[in-house]
Amino acid sequence: MLHYKTYPHRTSREWVVFLHGLGGSSSIWFKQIKAFREHYNLLLVDLRGHGKSKGRLPDLDSYDFKHLSREVLEVLDHQNISKAHFVGISLGSVVINTINLLSPQHVQSMVLGGAITRFNLRSRLLIHLGDAFKKVLPYMWLYKLFAGILMPRKNHAHSRRLFTKEATEMGQKEFIRWFQITKKVEPLHQEVSLSAASRPKLYLMGSEDYMFLPLVKEDTDESKNETLSTIEGSGHVCNMDKPKEFNKKALAFFQLHAEREEVSDGASLSGR
Repeated sequence: MLHYKTYPHRTSREWVVFLHGLGGSSSIWFKQIKAFREHYNLLLVDLRGHGKSKGRLPDLDSYDFKHLSREVLEVLDHQNISKAHFVGISLGSVVINTINLLSPQHVQSMVLGGAITRFNLRSRLLIHLGDAFKKVLPYMWLYKLFAGILMPRKNHAHSRRLFTKEATEMGQKEFIRWFQITKKVEPLHQEVSLSAASRPKLYLMGSEDYMFLPLVKEDTDESKNETLSTIEGSGHVCNMDKPKEFNKKALAFFQLHAEREEVSDGASLSGR
């Protein structure tokens, strides 16, 4: 089973599940824990090959976002969490969208930070570059290159350093495996878009996330159940760049959804 950590709340029954991105671990949420644990029970998960989730890795052919999502769902079932809010960053947002696809009954609502839905020409070229050299160059060279391209500005330096530090624990084989499944992001996004399973979803994007923000704007313009909110002066890893703004917007979204759910439940009961 994946490694995880919980922060129980004295009275709340609601849970928030946090999922990191490529090269990270559950420790990248340290700027969220204090604010969120005041209202919710928290579950922080290390995805396979990251943080303390070691052990035998599955075959490359079976290693995809659905496999990763089932591992997260296994943790929820182990903790008897029937439904939760989810918060993800970067490729963690893809895992959350996949969980919603596979098991929507587990999902109350979603906050997807620095979300990846599709790739533009620049990001496709970056993937092709990495694919060509992933078995030749040390993975940390490639990771530092990608981090510099995704988070290029001076005000992104703190996030860039933290993510690079986290990635040193990853290892070459696991980096290659995760790099391989990035090719499955776009086909999966098409499947998610066509799915009838729909839960309230907030995209939280840094205004300086030039690689992925334009594509998320296109996606949310065509959806009634998805909301986009940008954080000024922030890049791709907006939960680290601007934690106060990230926390405020995410918590407000969860609260709004909870209030709407109460109204809906009340209307259902009165109509019986």
